[in-house]
Amino acid sequence: MTEPFAQWQVPARLSRLKDLAYNLWWSWHPEARALFKEIDLALWSTTHHNPVALLQQSGPRLEKLAEDPQFLGRYDSVVRALDRYLNDQKTWFHQAHEAAAGRAVAYFSAEFGVHNSLRIYSGGLGILAGDHCKTASDLGVPLVGVGFMYPQGYGQQRISVDGWQQNVYEQIDWNTSPLRPALTPSGDRMIINVGWGSWTLNVGVWEVVCGRVRLFLMDTNVDGNSAADREISGRLYGGDRTTRLRQEIVLGIGGVRMLRALKIPAAVFHANEGHSSFLFLELLREAVAAGKSFEEAKREVADAGVFTTHTPVEAGHDVFDEELVCQYFKSYWSELGLSQEQFLDLGRSPSESGWNMTALALKLSGRRNAVSKRHGFVSRKMWRKVWPDKPEDEVPISHVTNGVHLATWVQADLARLFTKYLGDGWWERQDDAALWSLAAAIPNDELWAIHQYNKEQLFRLMRSRARAKWNAGQVDPSQVLAQGALLDPNALTIGFARRFAGYKRATLILRDLERLKRLLLDRFRPIQIVFAGKAHPADDGGKALIQQVYRVAKDPAFGGRIGFIEDYDMHIARYLVQGCDLWLNNPLAPLEACGTSGEKAAVNGVPSLSVLDGWWEEGYNGSNGWPIGEAGGRGFGEAADAADAEDIYKMLENKIVPLFYERASDRIPHGWVKTMKESMRSVAPRFCGARMVKEYVDRFYAPALRAKAEPARVA
Repeated sequence: MTEPFAQWQVPARLSRLKDLAYNLWWSWHPEARALFKEIDLALWSTTHHNPVALLQQSGPRLEKLAEDPQFLGRYDSVVRALDRYLNDQKTWFHQAHEAAAGRAVAYFSAEFGVHNSLRIYSGGLGILAGDHCKTASDLGVPLVGVGFMYPQGYGQQRISVDGWQQNVYEQIDWNTSPLRPALTPSGDRMIINVGWGSWTLNVGVWEVVCGRVRLFLMDTNVDGNSAADREISGRLYGGDRTTRLRQEIVLGIGGVRMLRALKIPAAVFHANEGHSSFLFLELLREAVAAGKSFEEAKREVADAGVFTTHTPVEAGHDVFDEELVCQYFKSYWSELGLSQEQFLDLGRSPSESGWNMTALALKLSGRRNAVSKRHGFVSRKMWRKVWPDKPEDEVPISHVTNGVHLATWVQADLARLFTKYLGDGWWERQDDAALWSLAAAIPNDELWAIHQYNKEQLFRLMRSRARAKWNAGQVDPSQVLAQGALLDPNALTIGFARRFAGYKRATLILRDLERLKRLLLDRFRPIQIVFAGKAHPADDGGKALIQQVYRVAKDPAFGGRIGFIEDYDMHIARYLVQGCDLWLNNPLAPLEACGTSGEKAAVNGVPSLSVLDGWWEEGYNGSNGWPIGEAGGRGFGEAADAADAEDIYKMLENKIVPLFYERASDRIPHGWVKTMKESMRSVAPRFCGARMVKEYVDRFYAPALRAKAEPARVA
């Protein structure tokens, strides 16, 4: 199979545009993004910021730019920046863990949210995986990603006139996507086999380059597979239970076999959530096949295995019927030297029926973690049943609180402001709390001007999206109102953008509509709310919550001060976390594992009004935002909802609204800006991706990498 890009002509003087387009490094480097925008700004927008598609449609324009000295100067500068980045031998990892070099960390995830031009992600789990990979690249960590290339990705959201979510699936065009097929030495497309016994499954491999990190993504839509098997990788989280089981077999077992075929020397295998837990079975099988006893193999797998659990809700963990598991593994357990019963015990959670993917990972991995301090407490309580002889506080599940990739989420003008007042090297020192103390010196007027610009950009985006749908005849007039066309850039704007699931309580602020209406319609101090988010395609309860929000947004009685942005993705998320004034987060505590959207908002100077759960319980310091409820939550039910809603209304009425509208003669809310600065100062160093990935390396990756490297050096 030939390189898809080969059929498109790029002037020789601009040949390195190919390297830039196919390396998603450009997505978190403003100078590279600006270069693509300069080629054709309108086309950049219509291709959804996809440089591969842009270049394929820009032939005549590229010929002119190849003779433009100013463009060539900027092009050469960006190419040099990419080369310096890729060839840097003094990264943090090389300096801090030189002894661990030579081996790789294999990071398995069902989804990767690197950029919106590659729609193979659903929400928080995928965005976290993308941020993890980009941060690993920046730090020089030898990490490779293992996942799926879904031909139809995750469903795009369309909202009907009555507010009901509809799911639309569109086939991804491989030839215009920032990926290439992985090839064998002879130039043929790499195909691996994942089946065993009578089951034969062929899997193709795609490669996505993300800075220094490569993602290898599997695809079952290849020749030789049955129609049903071709659909295994069709959609993210799609299909029935059999399809989901097949997906997870391919992700875990196929992922390990793919790494072997690629000859990648992985020494650490990190499962990001339970979807890929079968990887530990494949590592066991390999070790037993190499002559080790089962117990020896278990110890070896534990030494190499890292497992991160993200789900504090029992129903969120994948459980498969044992009979279904046996259909696919009936010839597999003998290769492990186990009986059927011994094999099934590996995936059993005590006192529960079925094969539990999280239980499997917890039993076989040697390093296990939750994604916030509170989530650690919840996980140890939830999974103590796997270690019934241990006290709850000794259950071997630690925590590494999630962080966010600052270069992706911090707005470009704000990043330049940080460079001005924190210094040129702030990116490299982003986890240094002392550095962020300098944020207090940022002039209020400069910070407020950037925030106001970001806010205007958010409303411009909402209006342009509403106008485009109106021009295309795709919406009813009331939907234009619901999409935020009347929102006011001067009003206090609250952002709520989450997955619409019951426990996240998206409609909590709508609990007392008359009280809310008084806040929305206050003549001198109004508030307004921007909602965004998707419900799982099979979650009618979540869709009903969207419908409730949408109907209120359409109601003229609320003055056009509530808007719902359709088809929430990474592109929209950037506008929201940069352009809202306040970030609202009110799930039932303690069911929030982390909640990284609030971290993204905070580093842009957008403080949170949030329950004291997930990251906010660790991050709230009394002056960088506002709490809802109490640490650990108020429990469940009507009384808890009523009390939390009362907190929201009181905080808005008595503290937040007055502070926002308290203006000096220069019309700047200096008290509010002080909170913005404290938000950035306190959150950025503790909840950035650099701190997170360094913690994974120091505690989990490096010990295993060194252990694998030492025998090789002695030999």
